Amino acid sequence: MQHLIIPGGSGFLGLYLADYMANQGWKVTILSRKARESTSANIVFVQWDGKTMGDWAKVFEGADAVVNMAGRTVNCRYTDKNKKQILESRIDSTRAIGKAIKIADHPPKVWINSSSATIYEDTRGGLPANNEYIGKTGDDFSMSVCKIWERELEAAQTPDTRKIALRTAIVIAKQKGGAMEYLLNLSKVGLGGTQGEGSQYVSWVHLEDFARCIAFLIDKKSIHGVINCAAPNPVTNKVFMASIRQALGRNWGLSMPEFLLEVGAVMLGTQTELILKSRKVVSLRLAEEGFVFNYPMLEKAMEEIVSKEVVV
Repeated sequence: MQHLIIPGGSGFLGLYLADYMANQGWKVTILSRKARESTSANIVFVQWDGKTMGDWAKVFEGADAVVNMAGRTVNCRYTDKNKKQILESRIDSTRAIGKAIKIADHPPKVWINSSSATIYEDTRGGLPANNEYIGKTGDDFSMSVCKIWERELEAAQTPDTRKIALRTAIVIAKQKGGAMEYLLNLSKVGLGGTQGEGSQYVSWVHLEDFARCIAFLIDKKSIHGVINCAAPNPVTNKVFMASIRQALGRNWGLSMPEFLLEVGAVMLGTQTELILKSRKVVSLRLAEEGFVFNYPMLEKAMEEIVSKEVVV
């Protein structure tokens, strides 16, 4: 039985990926800061602190793949304290994983390390989308975090392990805890209009395609380096919110100007950057390697999401 390790995999993305791979016949070990009981014969939880070496490192011996999702959430106010935790949690966990792989006699064959499509500069209008070849990265806080994160992956001395930095767009899904839960609930009560100017792009990927992409990258032994995990058709915020309303059967939604979004962000303890930054990102490398998205168009993805029960 093939063995996948998911450090930081106790969030909704990690748990979905664990179920997806377990259903494909894999054994999955999730490294979690909190002790948890397994809910599946093929999925086990091992406690770690995301920083220091310990007994958890033994699970890397003979494992087939690692998908690192560890890192403090960015859905918070960017205070100095939170910024420090966001950055250090990514550096520390990536460094610890690199050490565990290095000391293994039979290290994992592939290491996919999370990154983010937010590494790219704000791109609007008729400018081409950022891809792996011509993408322009920037230097604000979130972009810098991604750059440092990826440099830590590059620096890891793991010559027998293929490494991939996965720059993932916003993952849309019905699951509680994801971005769509919040946006769907707003739209249900009439607050699902355009956010800010509405010209900012939203790059997205359906949760199923996110998991399929990771399975594809694990299997495709020739792929390494940077990969953008994003559906091939980014849309503006105006179109994105209209698509949610259409899927819900809502004809109207109150638009939210930037100043109201700023007030709401403070009240909710988050940043407007998560909504107002324009992320126009696609993947050329996935297409070149033969990966086909099940949900290339937003309308089909939204219909699938809304057809399932969403917690309100």
